Amino acid sequence: MTENKSSMQQYAMIFGTYMGLFWILKFILVPLGLTSPFLLLLFICLTICVPFMGYYYTKLYRNRVCDGSITFFHAWLFNVFMYVCASLLTSAAHYVYFAFIDQGYILNTCREMLATLNREELPGMEEYLRQMKENLDMVSSLTPTDIVLKMLGSNIYYCTLLSIPTALVAMRRKKETPYNPQ
Repeated sequence: MTENKSSMQQYAMIFGTYMGLFWILKFILVPLGLTSPFLLLLFICLTICVPFMGYYYTKLYRNRVCDGSITFFHAWLFNVFMYVCASLLTSAAHYVYFAFIDQGYILNTCREMLATLNREELPGMEEYLRQMKENLDMVSSLTPTDIVLKMLGSNIYYCTLLSIPTALVAMRRKKETPYNPQ
């Protein structure tokens, strides 16, 4: 069991690193997507690919380490470890971006979009625009560390939930061989 546990952690860290690198590359599309709708759509499509990657990595782990069978809890635990490793790696990149690169670019771009909507004077949008302005003001008061910790927490929370259906689909019981007393 100890060997299986250490191999689970090892594979979870390896696949979590791959997933984290994917998330980092995907995150690059967020600031670029604020000026190009195609890149934002690409970001959304790549985000939809995350559970399929999680299933693929779980299936690889199941077949390579667990001899083709894995329980729900084992698959769920593997997924949680994998996503936590991916989230930690991604958080480091998020911190570098928000502390040294962004310099308020995302907030300023969102404020410009909000100002454009304000000038349009669309009926019934006043309350929505007011709430958006309040949210932007609240986000602008956060430090890069605050932003990264909130993103890390939400990544871990949502990926823990996402691990449940992934584990349900990936689990496979051992095939029992019939008893043949010859």
